Amino acid sequence: MNIVLENVNLSSNSGPNSFGQKLHKYLPHVGAAVDNKETPDAYLCFIESTREKHDAPLYQRLDGIYFNTAGDYTAQNANIKRTYDMSKGIIFQSNFNKDLTFKYFGEHNNYAIIHNGADMRLIENTEPVNIDKYENVWSCASSWRPHKRLSENISYFLEHSNKNDGLIIAGSVDKRFTHDRVHYVGELTTQKLFSLYKASKYFLHLAWLDHCPNVVVDAHAHDCQIICSSAGGTKEIAGHDAIIIQEEPWDFSPIDLYNPPPLDFTKKVKNIWHKNTEPDMMHVAKKYFDFISGDINGS
Repeated sequence: MNIVLENVNLSSNSGPNSFGQKLHKYLPHVGAAVDNKETPDAYLCFIESTREKHDAPLYQRLDGIYFNTAGDYTAQNANIKRTYDMSKGIIFQSNFNKDLTFKYFGEHNNYAIIHNGADMRLIENTEPVNIDKYENVWSCASSWRPHKRLSENISYFLEHSNKNDGLIIAGSVDKRFTHDRVHYVGELTTQKLFSLYKASKYFLHLAWLDHCPNVVVDAHAHDCQIICSSAGGTKEIAGHDAIIIQEEPWDFSPIDLYNPPPLDFTKKVKNIWHKNTEPDMMHVAKKYFDFISGDINGS
């Protein structure tokens, strides 16, 4: 079966494209040809398509839609919904992602929920970075926009770590908080990020309303204990041992995403939302292939 990936930039390391790279790598291992020049059996579009027609069934992979009142979310969603309506099937990253999309676009009668996966073969061959000055390494990584809550991540670390622990922050940061146990390393390659995760005991991701962040999938695959918010889909992939900071439920109404509410670190709960998903990207690629091929073949 030939599956053409649409709207994927294999040269970019942004969230959807980072996952697209892994899917492009592993689909051939589970029986799918990818982007060859023969007639496609299916198109797998990431987020939205610019085409009016497709010469094979279209499937949409959704990693989120717009709801931020700071922008015109209806206009931003218009082409995503057009793609949604003309797709034979939808693949959602998380249950949170599905519930949000159904609220705004209406229910789709053919879908699968497939969480993101980690490149376990790359992880197995990764050596930890040497940070021997600290007893325990904490880390976090993101494109640090307001809803990613950099200051809250730092505050949690300072309140819950011991004096021999250190926090390593990856990603571009506009405003830095200075502390002798907090270190900024800027943008890192995938290999260097993995080396950091392998050296880390804890991974902080207190972002508000994330869908299925790849950084959490990868950090958890490196056996980091995850600390995250209950708001969004992160808790679904954070692991049974994750520390969840409870937030007020959200009814999916439009909201100012870049003005997240304050966190109460005392509201820690067990991760009752964790799904027993297999993080290995090989298994994730097989789920994608089985959903699309099974749907086309009627099985």
